[in-house]
Amino acid sequence: MNNDVVISVKNVTKTFKVYYDKGNLLKEKLLFWKRNRYENRLVLDDISFDIHKGETVGLIGKNGCGKSTTLKMLTGIYYPNKGNIDTVGRISSLIELGAGFHPDMSGRDNIYINASIFGLTKKEIDERLNDIISFSELEKFIDNPVRTYSSGMYMRLAFSVAINVNADILLIDEILAVGDANFQQKCFAKLNDLKKQGITIVIVTHDSNTIRSFCDRAIWVNKGKIVFDGDANKAVDKYMSYMTEEQVAKEDGTQNEEIITDDNHFGKYKGMITDAYLLDENDNRTFIQTTKKHTKLVIEYDIKHKSEYGYVFGMGFFDESNRCIYATNTKLDDVKIDDNLTKGKVIFDIPSLPLMSGKYSVNASIVDNNGTPLDFYRSIGTMKIVANNKDEGEFYIAHSWRNEK
Repeated sequence: MNNDVVISVKNVTKTFKVYYDKGNLLKEKLLFWKRNRYENRLVLDDISFDIHKGETVGLIGKNGCGKSTTLKMLTGIYYPNKGNIDTVGRISSLIELGAGFHPDMSGRDNIYINASIFGLTKKEIDERLNDIISFSELEKFIDNPVRTYSSGMYMRLAFSVAINVNADILLIDEILAVGDANFQQKCFAKLNDLKKQGITIVIVTHDSNTIRSFCDRAIWVNKGKIVFDGDANKAVDKYMSYMTEEQVAKEDGTQNEEIITDDNHFGKYKGMITDAYLLDENDNRTFIQTTKKHTKLVIEYDIKHKSEYGYVFGMGFFDESNRCIYATNTKLDDVKIDDNLTKGKVIFDIPSLPLMSGKYSVNASIVDNNGTPLDFYRSIGTMKIVANNKDEGEFYIAHSWRNEK
């Protein structure tokens, strides 16, 4: 492997035996030996990729496409039927909730067992024990048997161990979907810290916003093959386009046209966003604006082929981490768009812009009421916001103070 490659997957194929009607008892196996019929189900078909030190990579795809199997092979839980997997450094994983936990042992004892699986010595675990317990917020329950824990408590403990083993590679499989919102936010803050420290992270998730905002790169797996490997935004766009096309095909029973994708647009292009821009309080085009000023987002469109489902226009503001901080559309706001118009403008009017100082990207979109993307216009431009006040945060909230006796 190259010096900075820490995960190398070369021509890996993985199959599983799937039994149709397998006897479990010896008597059943002897009397009904013909029942032991099975098929070799191909899960991964000759896939290859490298992950470099410090990269954060997302694996996306439909259920059953091979994402979790790939992650389990990286940990050594499964082995490929063909091909090679090489890794460099200590691996920590969050694959299955509470995997490796003994239900009758306390949370404290399970910390020692779980951390030792990751390769820590007792001395190393002793040094990290307080940090693990503190992060999990399970101080009151740490000496209770883990069988008495809720699924959220399991996740807290598992995550807390995994991030405190000083791993070089962290593998995560959808586990962050468990737990309350506050702890999920705490987990992502910790993951961002690990990312800044140069830890290599591979995450499997169906949350496209997580892929866009957290990952440097994404690998889309479909039917055991890698369809796309590259920029996270492009990977999500292509995957979401595919899923939309598949859903529409199921609903109308026809094969639909391919959704076209370029650097800034994706959709069927039956309806195009021909221009999109911001206007200041004087109706001048601008991408520099001041907090609390009157602002308009103008979306100019050209409908080339009329849709029987009607149209929905949407917009969104994204921060520099590509995290959606606000988005809405005409359907959510119960605004009816005239389906008979083929050309025109839709104006999103903001009487008092609430964004604080910073740089934000602006998105606009047209879909039909059936959910088919006609045109998504990503990153219309980078909007620089200047605040004329000293408040902190991302949004300005109109307010006043008063003192009462």
